[in-house]
Amino acid sequence: MKVKIPMIVSNHVTFKNLADRFEIPFYYFPVSKENKAVMEKAELELLTEHKINLVVLARYMQVLSENFVTTFPERIINIHHSFLPAFPGAKPYHHAHQRGVKLIGATAHYVTSDLDEGPIIEQDTIRVSHRDSIEDLIRIGCDLEKIILARAVRLHLNRQVVVHGNRTLIFG
Repeated sequence: MKVKIPMIVSNHVTFKNLADRFEIPFYYFPVSKENKAVMEKAELELLTEHKINLVVLARYMQVLSENFVTTFPERIINIHHSFLPAFPGAKPYHHAHQRGVKLIGATAHYVTSDLDEGPIIEQDTIRVSHRDSIEDLIRIGCDLEKIILARAVRLHLNRQVVVHGNRTLIFG
């Protein structure tokens, strides 16, 4: 299935050059605690104006308001850098390293108003060892995150995901 990425909306400018390279419109909303409601309202207006029907979060690192989430029910996919439910929230690779885990993972899930609690679409793990530093875990995990996010988006776009309560049924 071919997909056109209509825009990139970001709270930092890290990927502006990439967007420019692929001629994808780039919109920057510098979100902070003080302006979060205003920025989110502007983002929602932009997404609505362009009739966006799927939002994919990658490196957004902001908790979306209930209003934002309910505007796109089961149409916001997030990639989380751990094998949920282990290590939700920020810095999961640091926590995994502290615990000496032997597997790290990535989880793509639908966003709900509860942080990292949405129905899981796709997951995978990769083996690590005590010799791996936090930087190693982050590098290894980033590669896995890309794969898991791509799989989850493909499953969603191919209509192979059915949400049942806080679980998903995957067909195909």
